[in-house]
Amino acid sequence: MQHLRNVLRQLVLIALSVISLYPVWFMLSTALKSTHYYTMNPTGIPYHVTFSNFRAVLSDWPLLLWMRNSLIVTVVAVSVSTLISIMAAFAIVFSQAHGRESLFRSSIALMAIPPVALLIPMYMLMVNTHLINSLPSVMIFYTGLLIPFSIFFFVNFFREIPLELVEAAYVDGAPHRRILRSIILPISGASTVTLVIVNAIFVWNELLVALVFLQSNSSRTLMAGLALYQGRYVTNEPLLMAAAFLSILPLGVLYIFGQRFFVRGLTAGMGK
Repeated sequence: MQHLRNVLRQLVLIALSVISLYPVWFMLSTALKSTHYYTMNPTGIPYHVTFSNFRAVLSDWPLLLWMRNSLIVTVVAVSVSTLISIMAAFAIVFSQAHGRESLFRSSIALMAIPPVALLIPMYMLMVNTHLINSLPSVMIFYTGLLIPFSIFFFVNFFREIPLELVEAAYVDGAPHRRILRSIILPISGASTVTLVIVNAIFVWNELLVALVFLQSNSSRTLMAGLALYQGRYVTNEPLLMAAAFLSILPLGVLYIFGQRFFVRGLTAGMGK
């Protein structure tokens, strides 16, 4: 009976893996077809492989420029929000500062505000500060969106850390920054990587804010640029799939390198 359960569990995992990977396979197989071959056989295997779609995307589209913009925005927004959130969560959990619980409740309340409700006031702010149509405008917006959830994430993890470790450091006279750097950060390494991956995926794939705030072709992020060109090449599916496949490669590389930490971070904090 146990052997049968293990076999069924493996079959279920294989089926889920196939379902999850099929969209990636469809993008790649479509990108490797010519337009004529795709019209004749949309879902078939690309027996006549061609890389002309990838060459056309890289030469005719400003794809590398959009990727660079997305990379800059993602790195800045995720780095700043993670740093601010770690310090805020440390103050909420381990300090005796007044109002720390109010700060935590406020961050939870901010998570309930949909980003679309902030578009108009943030747009007016960026226009008045002459930041509209520039990368700093979306960096500020994304950083503000990421901080509430990041604080919530770190607070719940820090509360699983034994207080004896921090109290012993306080007794030895260690300052707050030394405790954070030498005790808290090494313990929370896997969880930090997990949060960075999740936030990076959100910023990289975000479309609405980028479409509203970035209107020139040179300042667009990758998803905003692809959304614009999708309307121009709506009848050329292989070309669009080539661009879409290239757009997910950086996230795939990020997840592959951070997979070990990602799995550890998902299970961290489940018990002391």
